[in-house]
Amino acid sequence: MQRILEHPILGPLPEEEKVTIYVDGEPVEARKGEMIAATLMATGKPYFRKTVKRHEPRSIFCGIGRCTDCVMTVNGIPNVRTCVTAVEDGMVIETQMGFGDWGGNDSK
Repeated sequence: MQRILEHPILGPLPEEEKVTIYVDGEPVEARKGEMIAATLMATGKPYFRKTVKRHEPRSIFCGIGRCTDCVMTVNGIPNVRTCVTAVEDGMVIETQMGFGDWGGNDSK
């Protein structure tokens, strides 16, 4: 687990309600209101998507929604920026390959 539980300035991590999200078919416990990327980083997920041409893994880069390195397919919608999207109970998240699948238009 890679979550900061005690910060030297902010103090201890406050308790939050737990919700369950599903990442690539596996249930994952998340903190309500936390960004998807934060949950995935805390659970040790190595990458969120793979690039179109070289199939190289990508994870969080800017952390403020400006780049597209953290995009994943969320509840069937590709290209969701996970660094600025809060988790919701029951959310289904999938590692995205290439541009994502927009309803049968599979972009590898």
